[in-house]
Amino acid sequence: MDLFEHNRKEQLRREAPLAARMRPRTLDEFVGQEHIIGPGRLLRRAIETDRLFSSIIFWGPPGVGKTTLAAVIANTTSAHFETLNAVLAGVADLRKLVTEAQERRGMYGKRTILAIDEIHRWNKAQQDGLLPVVEDGTITLIGATTENPFFSIIAPLLSRSRIFRFVPLTVAQIEALLRQALQDEERGYGKRAVSVEAAALHHLADLADGDVRTALNALELAVESTPPDADGVQRITLAVAEESIQRRAMQYDKAGDEHYNTVSAFIKSIRGSDPDAALYYLAKMVAAGEDPRFIFRRLLIAAAEDVGLASPMAIAVVMACAQAFEWVGMPEGQYHLAEATLYLATSHKSNSVGAYWEALKYLEEHGYSPPPAYLRDPNTLLRGERDQTSAYKYPHAYPNGWVEQRYLPQGVSGGWFRPKGHGYEQRILEFLERRKPKL
Repeated sequence: MDLFEHNRKEQLRREAPLAARMRPRTLDEFVGQEHIIGPGRLLRRAIETDRLFSSIIFWGPPGVGKTTLAAVIANTTSAHFETLNAVLAGVADLRKLVTEAQERRGMYGKRTILAIDEIHRWNKAQQDGLLPVVEDGTITLIGATTENPFFSIIAPLLSRSRIFRFVPLTVAQIEALLRQALQDEERGYGKRAVSVEAAALHHLADLADGDVRTALNALELAVESTPPDADGVQRITLAVAEESIQRRAMQYDKAGDEHYNTVSAFIKSIRGSDPDAALYYLAKMVAAGEDPRFIFRRLLIAAAEDVGLASPMAIAVVMACAQAFEWVGMPEGQYHLAEATLYLATSHKSNSVGAYWEALKYLEEHGYSPPPAYLRDPNTLLRGERDQTSAYKYPHAYPNGWVEQRYLPQGVSGGWFRPKGHGYEQRILEFLERRKPKL
């Protein structure tokens, strides 16, 4: 590296965002994820002894240290360390790195660790390109992903890797990292007269929602935009902090884990008749920008699956709310989302409509049996069979519009529909009891 290159890198380092400058360089500086790299943990021992031989996948939300831990490994290991970002790199970049790794291993016996950020962005063909070199040990892979690796990474690669799940940092951990940034004279604001109120620091840490990068970016904005007072001190008050991070960071990806986790909790809260919890998860989805039509689709499913005949008006109410939303739009349409949610959450519940799936399963296992001849269309019967149609009893010709008669094919016992007796289903049970066949 010549002098000009060195100066250029130093300038880039000084001008990098605070979050990049404050990345931990050693395991002792790393905060959080004690369940992975706490004292005595397997991964920590492997890093400290430089014996990271098997490939690993770091899985977790943004800003919790996945890329940072990979950088710590790079600073610790004697192996050659390479990085790729799956958003920018393709098969050609991987092929070049693999060739160099093979030459390095053959000529010098030096192993190569390859860290791939956003590895879930690579398609199956690109991930397949890693298999041979991961299999023979030419490359030790460190993959970082915010997506569930069991869905986003091919099974052969997963079987050759160990998965470590990262969790959001606590408010106390983020506060500690913010104080470290304020005190660090080399990479942070330790050489500047900066005073941050305790309430302001807590606000930044709390609204970051477990993402330390968000908190550091907000702190940087607060410091860089606040002029010094008459004493030359930059005073970061709670008001300044509130301006620097005005909304809580929502960990939500419309196609990722948090999307599925939130909607799952939403539906289960409705099923469990907890209106407050249902509203909480509804608000999370709306605040994170979820498509309201997706939410209404889930509500329509719940109206049949979880409420069903216990409150037959449920599906009509949800459908009316969905149609009203199309007329009104946002933001007032949130009332209709809330009304549909609350109606379902506070309705009697029954999953008796699920009897359909039992009937379908019976058909798949036993095949289809034709209905009795007297229920069939006379035009489909042979001449000799048409006489049997006279056995059909027309219900409206009898008192109360009902007559005892077999409708299922011979040999099919039925019994799939079992009302729970909740809400309106109590009337259904009474109705069925009065018409219970005496055959």
